[in-house]
Amino acid sequence: MKKWLVSLLALVAISGASLTSVNHGTSAFAASKSKLTGKVLAVGSTALQPLAEQVGERFSSAYPSVQVTVQGGGSGAGLTQVQAGSVQIGNSDVFAEEKDGIDASVLVDHKVAVVGIAPVVNTDVSVKSLTKSQLKKIFTGKVTNWNQVGGKNEKIVLINRAAGSGTRAVFEKAILGDATAATAQEQDSNGTVQKMISTTPGSISYLAFGYIKGQSGLKALKIKKVSPTTKNVEKNAWPIWGYEHMYTKGKAKGATKAFIAYFHKSSVKSLIKKLGYIPLAGMKVDRTASGVVTKK
Repeated sequence: MKKWLVSLLALVAISGASLTSVNHGTSAFAASKSKLTGKVLAVGSTALQPLAEQVGERFSSAYPSVQVTVQGGGSGAGLTQVQAGSVQIGNSDVFAEEKDGIDASVLVDHKVAVVGIAPVVNTDVSVKSLTKSQLKKIFTGKVTNWNQVGGKNEKIVLINRAAGSGTRAVFEKAILGDATAATAQEQDSNGTVQKMISTTPGSISYLAFGYIKGQSGLKALKIKKVSPTTKNVEKNAWPIWGYEHMYTKGKAKGATKAFIAYFHKSSVKSLIKKLGYIPLAGMKVDRTASGVVTKK
C-alpha cells in the first residue's frame, strides 16, 4: 500500500476516535444532568415568592427529576422551618441574625437578589411624597388624617404586615427605628396587602416593588421627593431595601445546591429585573446585619 494512503487512513482513524471521545463526553454530561434528582421545598418570604416560583418552574424544566415547591408564610416561618430541618430552604427578606429565636450559626446564607420596598396608598389619596418623619408618625399612630400631611380631609387607614414578616422588618428598620408600630389591621402577605390597598380608600401600607408595577388602584409614594426606583436602591438613595436570602441548614447539597446556583445564571438575571427585583451585581452598596457600607 502506498505511503500516502496509509497516512490518510491513519488520519481518518484518529479523527474518528476523537469524535467518539467528544460524543462520549457530551453524553456523560447529559447523563450527569439527568441524574440530578430529589425534592426542594422553599418556604418563607412572600416578597421573594414570585421570583422563586418562576425560577423553580425553569429549573424543573431543565431538571425534570427534581421537584421544586415554593410556599409563602413569611420570613420568620421560613427561618424557623429551615432551622428545624423541615424544609430545604428558608426564604427571608432579613438576615437570620436579626430574627429572635434563630441560631444563625447553623444556617448558611445565599443571597439571590435585592428587593426594594415602598410605601403605597390607595389612588384616592392625593399625597405624592412624604418625609421619613411623616411616615414614622403615620405608622406609629401620631398622624391619623391625610390633611395633617398635606392631603385632603380623610381618615388614614393603616394596613400592616403580620409579625414575622421580613418585609415589615425591613420597612420598620428603615422608617420606625426603635419606635413601636401603632395597632392596625395586619395581613399575612404582600399579595393580600396589594388587594387591600387597591380597594380601600384612604389606606396606606408598604409593598415590595414587584407588587406595585402595573397594579391598578394603588400608587407608590416618594420619600422626600425621591422615587422608589432600581437606580435609587442601587446607590442607597432609596432607604427601604434588603436582600432576598435563601438560607440552608449547613451547606447546600445536591438538588438544593443546584437550584440556588440557578438563580445566578445569566438567563435568570433578565427575569429578576422583569419581576421588579434588583440583581446583586448592580448594587453600589452592601448591607450587613448592622448597616450599609459602600462597595470597594
